Amino acid sequence: MTGGTIEKERAIARHLLAEHASRTPYHTLTGELALADMAEAYRAQEAFIAQRREASGAGIAGYKIALTSKAMQDFVGVGHPLLGAIFDDTVHASSAAISLATFQRVGIEFELALRLGRDVPAAPARYDAESIAPFVDAVIPAFELVEDRNAVYENFDALSLVADNAWSAGVILGTPVADWRGLDLAATPARLEANGEVETATTGAALGSPLNALAWAANELGTQGRPLSAGMIVMTGSTMKTRFPAAGEAFRYGVEGVGEVRLTISP
Repeated sequence: MTGGTIEKERAIARHLLAEHASRTPYHTLTGELALADMAEAYRAQEAFIAQRREASGAGIAGYKIALTSKAMQDFVGVGHPLLGAIFDDTVHASSAAISLATFQRVGIEFELALRLGRDVPAAPARYDAESIAPFVDAVIPAFELVEDRNAVYENFDALSLVADNAWSAGVILGTPVADWRGLDLAATPARLEANGEVETATTGAALGSPLNALAWAANELGTQGRPLSAGMIVMTGSTMKTRFPAAGEAFRYGVEGVGEVRLTISP
């Protein structure tokens, strides 16, 4: 990696963080800041994370997985999900309240978080659902917050999304459940109550199982030299379509045999 490449990635991170601070709408990186490939995009993301941590003192609580549906992958022209870091100053406990004024445009996703009980080392073979399961010490019903910065969805690309930390804006966590191994995470029922309506799904809606998602994240992060460690959480993808809330709305998301998480929205 050349010094010029490192400086470009740092410049991209500075540019993105300045846009966040000024509440500039999201747009694809172009010109001298255009990204060449996914490897460069993730290096720019690492620079974004480093500069955000230096400015705020925040640590890394874990990672989120974006674009878990084939429809969204096809929409942005990639054949795989994407990763972003979760900062520990954006982790909230249920029942939380968030203010819309804090965000440019916040989306809510409905997920099962997996908490790691021990470090996930590099392995000679890629992890799969079976081999990654022993590293999980708890499952947690959760909301993910997504900050899309008023993006125009017909005009964005996966590389710029990765550099912008995959729009990671925080999580709301329910109570961790350690006694989860009797659950079929590929088919555990999930239920959302919002504004007098009910929507149902299963925890396998994202990548077939949360364990599949965790295995993919462990493999991808391992190749990038940022392995998962004990205590981290991984948000495994939304079981339902992202919702963009209005003030006064309330959300209650439950996973059968696990528990529920609640969120209210203020102006």
